Amino acid sequence: MKKLFLLIFLCFPFIPFAQDKNPVIEALIDEATNNSRLEVLGHELMDQIGPRLVGSPQMKKAHDWAVNRFKGWGIQARNEAWGEWRGWERGITHIDMVYPRIKSLSGTQLAWNPSTGEKGVTAELILLPMVKDSMAFVQWLPSVKGKLVMASMNQPTGRPDYNWEEFAKEGSFERMKEARDEQTKNWRANWKNMGHNSRTLPSVLEAAGAAGIVTSNWSRGFGVNKIFGARTKRIPTVDLELEDYGMLYRLVESGQKPRIKIVAMSKELGVVPTFNTIAEIKGSEKPDEYIILSAHFDSWDGGTGATDNGTGTLVMMEAARILRKHYPNPKRTILVGLWGSEEQGLNGSRAFVEDNPKIVDGLQALFNQDNGTGRVVRLSGGGFLNSYAYLNRWLEAVPDDIRDEIETTFPGTPARGGSDYASFQAAGAPGFSLSSLNWSYWNYTWHTNRDTYDKIIFDDVRDNVILAAILTYMASEDPEKTDRTKSVLPVSRRSGKQLEWPSPRKPNRKGGIDE
Repeated sequence: MKKLFLLIFLCFPFIPFAQDKNPVIEALIDEATNNSRLEVLGHELMDQIGPRLVGSPQMKKAHDWAVNRFKGWGIQARNEAWGEWRGWERGITHIDMVYPRIKSLSGTQLAWNPSTGEKGVTAELILLPMVKDSMAFVQWLPSVKGKLVMASMNQPTGRPDYNWEEFAKEGSFERMKEARDEQTKNWRANWKNMGHNSRTLPSVLEAAGAAGIVTSNWSRGFGVNKIFGARTKRIPTVDLELEDYGMLYRLVESGQKPRIKIVAMSKELGVVPTFNTIAEIKGSEKPDEYIILSAHFDSWDGGTGATDNGTGTLVMMEAARILRKHYPNPKRTILVGLWGSEEQGLNGSRAFVEDNPKIVDGLQALFNQDNGTGRVVRLSGGGFLNSYAYLNRWLEAVPDDIRDEIETTFPGTPARGGSDYASFQAAGAPGFSLSSLNWSYWNYTWHTNRDTYDKIIFDDVRDNVILAAILTYMASEDPEKTDRTKSVLPVSRRSGKQLEWPSPRKPNRKGGIDE
C-alpha cells in the first residue's frame, strides 16, 4: 500500500495536498492590514481639505493633493480637464434669532448661495399659506416682500422612527405616524394647489421681493439634515436643523412674529475648469487592456463628504498604493479614476467614457465603491450574461472572512444612474459596484451635515481595500478577456414592458453657467 501511494505521488506531483498561498495576495493583505495609510489619508482629505463641491477651490485642492500622493507612491497621475463649472466658495454662515429673544441657530447656507455681505439680512419670518388654488397663492404672493419665507413642512417630531418603536407606548407610535402621514399628504396637496414645487418656488419668491428663504430638509435622524444647492440668484437660502426650524415655525404660528438675522458669506469665482484625477500603473503584457479602480471625488458640502464619497476614494487610492508596492508590473494597465461632479449627474465619468473610447473598449473590469463606509456586502453582474464566471473566479482568491459577507447576483441588471459604474455599463463595458453595508447611510450621512471623518469605520474600509486590490490583481492576471455578452433584461414591473440596455448620456460640461 505504501509503494502504491508513493507511485501515485511520483506520477502526479501536481496534485496539491494543501492549498498554496499566493505570495502577491498575501503581501497585499499584510500591507493593507499592518501598514495602512487610511487614517492619515482620511484626515488629510476630510479634515484638512474638507468638502469637495464641484467648482470650489477645495475641489481643485483635492485633485492636486491626490496627484501628489500618487506620485509619492511612484504612480503616474494627472488631472484631466473635462468641462467648466460655476466657481463658488463657501464662507461663514451665522444665523441668529433676534426677536422675541436672542438665540444662535444651527444651520447653513446652501451651495451656490449668493452672499449676503457682512451686514447680512434681518427680517421677519412668515409661512407658506394653505391655499385652495394657484389664484389664491398669487393673491398671497405680495405679502412676502421684505420677509423671510419658511418653505419646509414643520415636522411633528424630531425623533427618528426607530426611537419611537423602542420607547413609545402601545398605539402612540401609530397615532404619530397617522398624524404625520395626514400632515404630509396635505402639505403635498398644497404644493399642487400653489402650482409650484421646491424647484420652481424659490425664483417666484425672489421675484416677489422676499428677503430670503429658510428651509429644513430633515433626514429622519437625530440632528441630521440633507444639504444641497440654492436656487436663488440674489437672496439667501439657508437650511436650519429641525429643532430650530420647528421652534421658529411654532413662534410664527402663535403670532410672535419672530425675526432672524442671516449672515451668509460666499464668493463667486467666475467660470473654473473641472477635472477627473487619473492615476496609472502601466501594464507589462497587455497595456491596452485596463482595470479601473473607481470612486467619485466630489461631494456636497454640508459635512466633509466622508462617506460620500471620501471612503470610496480612500479605498481606491490605498488599493493602488499597495498594488504598486507589491505588484509593480501588472499584466494589464491599472487606472484609478477619481471622478468630478458625480453629484450633479455622473458628469466626470460620463465625460471620461465619451473622451476615451479606446480605454472603454479595452476595459477588463471596473470596480466602483460609493455608498458609504461599510464593508462590501453585495456584488451584481450588472446584466453581463457570463459575469458570474470571471467574478466568481476572482472572488475565490479573496479571504473567506471578506468574501463570505458578499451576496452575489447574476446576471443582474445594468444601472441607469446612481454612481459612476453606470456610465461604463451604459457603454457596454464591464463596470461593477462594490455595494456596502448600510451603517445608517441614507438617514445619517448621505448628503448630510453629519457626513464627517468620525463616521468612518476603518475596519470595514480596510476590508474593502483588500477586496478591491485582490479583484484588481486577479483581473489583471486572468488569461482571458472578460465577456461582454448582455443578458436579456426582464420585464419592468412599472411599465410592463421589457427593459432595454441603457444608452450613454451626455455629460453636463458647463454646470451652473448661464449661457
